[in-house]
Amino acid sequence: MKSKFTILFCTMLTLSLSSCGRTDTLYENGKRNVTEEREKDSGSITKSADVLIAYFTVPEEMGNSDIDAIAQASVVIKGNEKMGNTEYIAKLIQKTIGGDLFRIETKDSYPTEHDMLLDQAAEEQESDYRPELSGHVDKLKQYDTIILGFPNWWGDLPMPVYSFLEECDFSNKTIIPFVTHDSSGLSDTLSTITQLQPGAEVSDNALIVSRGEVFKKDEEIKEWTEGLKLKD
Repeated sequence: MKSKFTILFCTMLTLSLSSCGRTDTLYENGKRNVTEEREKDSGSITKSADVLIAYFTVPEEMGNSDIDAIAQASVVIKGNEKMGNTEYIAKLIQKTIGGDLFRIETKDSYPTEHDMLLDQAAEEQESDYRPELSGHVDKLKQYDTIILGFPNWWGDLPMPVYSFLEECDFSNKTIIPFVTHDSSGLSDTLSTITQLQPGAEVSDNALIVSRGEVFKKDEEIKEWTEGLKLKD
């Protein structure tokens, strides 16, 4: 009798542990596609299955970890996790309303030193370069709304975002941008997105956050996200 109870207890414990803290990542042909990081922190949040949160981010290196250094770099540190500014906002949006996260990544990595990153961004814009992406969105048809995040680089979209928008067809979908910037705000990025996605509805209700303010804008970001009214 005792032996049977021990076996039953161990089985229940194993099943319980295997279901905790799970982060599901979808793969196709060995490549990452859409990452679903389903937050379980708030039982009151209804997940939005038809929302895709796509973002491009490059966390820069810092000389030290004090607040001034964080404010000057495109990075947010929460606990022991270091994230790019745009990545941090994307994850906060997902935590607020759910949806699927997709990080726009290139096959060739970008430099993380600030000046080198700016130089490469300028060179790519001058040559109208389209970086090759390392991952692609799977089952795009299931999404009605695309929340698109990017840093403003030299008054324009980063070129990997051009690559992303040119390979995806968002016709009859809504694109809602959010942007991190140094001093340029949105610039003309809304009109650029509209040109790249003429069949989509591009919302002018964009979230605009200065990169030096991201780490203290949680409430503003949450309020903007909730105002989109995208919960099921």
